[in-house]
Amino acid sequence: QVQLVESGGGLVQAGGSLRLSCAASGRLFSINDMGWYRQAPGKQRELVVVITRGGITNYADSVKGRFTISRDNAKNSVALQMNSLKPEDTAVYYCNAQALVWGAPGTYWGQGTQVTVSS
Repeated sequence: QVQLVESGGGLVQAGGSLRLSCAASGRLFSINDMGWYRQAPGKQRELVVVITRGGITNYADSVKGRFTISRDNAKNSVALQMNSLKPEDTAVYYCNAQALVWGAPGTYWGQGTQVTVSS
């Protein structure tokens, strides 16, 4: 079983910063894409950013220039630096990974971490 463990969420005022982290554990052969998604109350889950194993990134327009993703392939971990936070960024943030586990492809999710930005 693959486990994604997240940390770094919390409360911050508008204009502040937070850094989220996510580490994968278990019997992983390899991880392909990793990314962050978020879900605000009453809304559907949306993609924030994805990063490939080779380091290619794709950011949502709403976070470009403010958020930065980084990845450590050796540690199977990913981080999200969030700057200039806005109240609209308030959501539960989920780590996601596409992986091959014992030769079988699958999609895995973290438990989610709450980010709240006050005005």
